[in-house]
Amino acid sequence: MANKKFISHKNNQKLQQIGRLIMSFMNKKSTKIYNYKQIAEGIDYKNPRQREQVIQTLHKLLADKHIKEVEKGKYILNLNIEGTLTGTIDFNQAGNAYVNVEGMDDDIFVHSKNVKDALQGDKVLIVTYNFKGKKIEGSVLEVLERKRDEFVGTFQLIKHKDFGFVVSDKKSMNTDIFVPRGKIGGAQDGDKVVVKMTDWKAGEKNPEGEIIKVLGAPGEHETEIHSILAEYGLPYAFPEEVEKEAQKIDQRIHDSEVAKRRDMRNVCTFTIDPKDAKDFDDALSIQKLENGNWEIGVHIADVSHYVVPGTLLDDEAYDRATSVYLVDRVVPMLPEVLSNEVCSLRPNEDKYTFSAVFELNEKAEVIKEWFGRTVTHSDRRFTYEEAQERIETQNGDLTDEILTLNRLAKILRKERIENGAITFDRSEVRFNLDENSEPIGVYFKVSKDSNHLIEEFMLLANRKVSEFISLTRNGKPTNNTFIYRIHDDPDPTKLEALREFVSTFGYKMDLANTKQVAQSLNKLLSDVQGKGEENMIETLAMRSMSKAIYSTDPIGHYGLGFEYYSHFTSPIRRYPDLIAHRLLQHYLDGGKSPNKPEYDEKCKHCSAMERLAADAERDSIKFMQVKFMEKHLGQEFTGVISGVADFGFWVQIPENGAEGLIKLRDLMDDSYSYDAKNHLVEGSRTGNKYQLGDKVTIKVMKANLIQKQLDFKIIGD
Repeated sequence: MANKKFISHKNNQKLQQIGRLIMSFMNKKSTKIYNYKQIAEGIDYKNPRQREQVIQTLHKLLADKHIKEVEKGKYILNLNIEGTLTGTIDFNQAGNAYVNVEGMDDDIFVHSKNVKDALQGDKVLIVTYNFKGKKIEGSVLEVLERKRDEFVGTFQLIKHKDFGFVVSDKKSMNTDIFVPRGKIGGAQDGDKVVVKMTDWKAGEKNPEGEIIKVLGAPGEHETEIHSILAEYGLPYAFPEEVEKEAQKIDQRIHDSEVAKRRDMRNVCTFTIDPKDAKDFDDALSIQKLENGNWEIGVHIADVSHYVVPGTLLDDEAYDRATSVYLVDRVVPMLPEVLSNEVCSLRPNEDKYTFSAVFELNEKAEVIKEWFGRTVTHSDRRFTYEEAQERIETQNGDLTDEILTLNRLAKILRKERIENGAITFDRSEVRFNLDENSEPIGVYFKVSKDSNHLIEEFMLLANRKVSEFISLTRNGKPTNNTFIYRIHDDPDPTKLEALREFVSTFGYKMDLANTKQVAQSLNKLLSDVQGKGEENMIETLAMRSMSKAIYSTDPIGHYGLGFEYYSHFTSPIRRYPDLIAHRLLQHYLDGGKSPNKPEYDEKCKHCSAMERLAADAERDSIKFMQVKFMEKHLGQEFTGVISGVADFGFWVQIPENGAEGLIKLRDLMDDSYSYDAKNHLVEGSRTGNKYQLGDKVTIKVMKANLIQKQLDFKIIGD
């Protein structure tokens, strides 16, 4: 009997394992109908015995209502199981998690004891219930799809043993990974490593893995930067075969190709870029027409001429989808021979370009527009500082041209703001690095007229290209497939909470319609400048905004106030711009609208990679800020409370942008509780409050390079 029970238990375990494989496979295309042969093929269970197990498992999944039989022998995922939901899991520092379910406004809380074997970002099936009459909570039933199987962490060798554990850098990683004998890969105790998860047996506390790369000693600059890239799965080097393909590209300008293009080499053309830029993917040309109007050309590197579908170069560019800008280096989307040489609009060189050429009158109204392939010649490379100097002093070469562009740009900007654009203009932190990439100073990138000049003409080109493809001459939608940069309207509940909160400071907001909201936000941002609450209110206003993404649905760009908007002006560093170039040429050639679902997938991929790049860039800034603040341990600063949570609050030091955590448990004068509505913590006995935006004096206590975290201590209000 005992033996039969053992066999039955073992068989059940096997069927559960097959069930997870089937659910994961079917979940990839959750609305597709499969027969058992397709499912068996999909999970690589091909011999007769394995197919029998698949059939048994399908019966079990049917009984448990995980799948439905739509007709004899044909199955589909049951997405409407009562009490169960599918979503993406997101862990917090305490080990608890929230599951984001598409279509639901609120995430579902999952206590740490109910997360099962789920890891950060996994797609999970959860069962929901009401706990003691409180909000809905959930428990993970199973992991449907792993977000990733490679993780970065520190290897801890167990003394006198030949195995160890990898402890993740990320607090959102809720378990250590066990590394058995023979899978250590040459790592020493304390090394920073990349570990690949290979198995997680049912009932085991820790997954098992093997170390696939040793990154180096924790805290060292190169180790930490490569750790950030590995953490987000961002490759630094290009595969050898991709580099070889790039080196074979014909860099010459051919008369036969020039003949197919509009030749604009004799028109005054120049670039304006940051002083440390190596890739120049946009240039402006300007000439006065006989009728007194201005012809302004926005010329973009014609990457699509060199990077064509079906090549290794294109596959690699699509996989990366974007260049990543870390504090001390760029991880480019394209090999350097393309990004810095062939496609870069360097001065005194003829280049193939894709252009948007506009005739503007003195009111900056677009009288005519033209789009197509060109050949151009940049006469001068300006830095933003050099262009700004000409605007301010009205001296230097090409001053008249820059002043004219600046005057027209100011009109375009004013009109854009009047039409509903929101003027968030936050400064970005930058570092002065020595030859060893050590931070020796911090400064802030502030946008001036020269920056706005370039921005306005790039926005004009992006908008007009989008309108050209999306609208007929009489303004009706064409329904042409295109890749848009969209920015949805703000969340009404967040806006209402913002209005309610700022009213306590005497500010008013009109939420009657989209335009009124934009005007109210602009007035609010203007009114708080220089006030004590400026940082807090600007932060909350930013948080009320939706995230901009790529989409084939032209719902408009709320933040810019545009109905149609696309990215067209940076194909060297953004793959969506390369897609836009190809589609524009396709339509200029009279092509029909291509398959929309194919471009939906590309939009999702590019949006996801953009988020990864932004997270990596943020981590590299945090790392450098912590490194910079190591020299200031024990020193006191005046800071501003920049974030509040149930376990503490963050304080940002205005002069260097560094942000540190004050843990509530370290506040010894009282017991503090969190008030989410008012963004504050309050002492139960003293009534002492620490609120978002408050100024406080802090002392720098700890600088943890590995966690990229600063710990501060409150000295006074």
